[in-house]
Amino acid sequence: MLWFPLLLVACAVTAVACARLCRAATAAGGPGGGASKEGELTLGEAAFLAGGPGRVTELALVSMHRARRLLLARTGWATVVDASGGGDELERAVLGAIGPGGQAPVPRLRPVVAGAACVRRIEEGLVARGLAVPGAGRREVTAGLRAVRGAFLLALALGTVAAALVEPAERARVVAGFALPLTASGLCWAIARSPRGRWASHAGQRLLAGLSAEDPLTALATRGPAVLEPELRSALGRA
Repeated sequence: MLWFPLLLVACAVTAVACARLCRAATAAGGPGGGASKEGELTLGEAAFLAGGPGRVTELALVSMHRARRLLLARTGWATVVDASGGGDELERAVLGAIGPGGQAPVPRLRPVVAGAACVRRIEEGLVARGLAVPGAGRREVTAGLRAVRGAFLLALALGTVAAALVEPAERARVVAGFALPLTASGLCWAIARSPRGRWASHAGQRLLAGLSAEDPLTALATRGPAVLEPELRSALGRA
């Protein structure tokens, strides 16, 4: 039974890490009741709840491309077609990020647009309405994810060591014993990594679930670049 103390260590570390992640996720998700009406979400807000500032940036780029104000090339470059100054704040942020040259690589645009004041206002408004997870809550969930990942790797390492310490006939018991911490930490890790759960509170997730994805831009906002044609996925670096 030399392996049993190793199993206890793995179970204890896994229990603490999973409890920390569950507590952080529950606190970040907010109260369970009082979801808002579907019509109260703009496309930009839906994109933020589903994928954060990066999804908002992708929505703005594709929207401008479809409106023929911007050309997204498969090579990953964005070229301004119409810089007349129209559009909303988000489109103006994209044009400002591209600069006077009228052309810029999409990877360079992403962090600039994602950090724009108009995107921060979208986040602040959603947090104030209880639909988005506050920044502190996201940091707690991220720390919990790291703890669970560490617990999984520790259980895997200890299980490997334990299996090497016992006779071949006893290895099945060792594998069965370490299956518990490995399964628990692995499931917590997989479930909590959902992008939607990272940005949207419980109320925000319910609101997103009520949106129809029939419109191509709504589908992009809620489901991401996977719904786009191959050329646009390549332009966004998501091929």
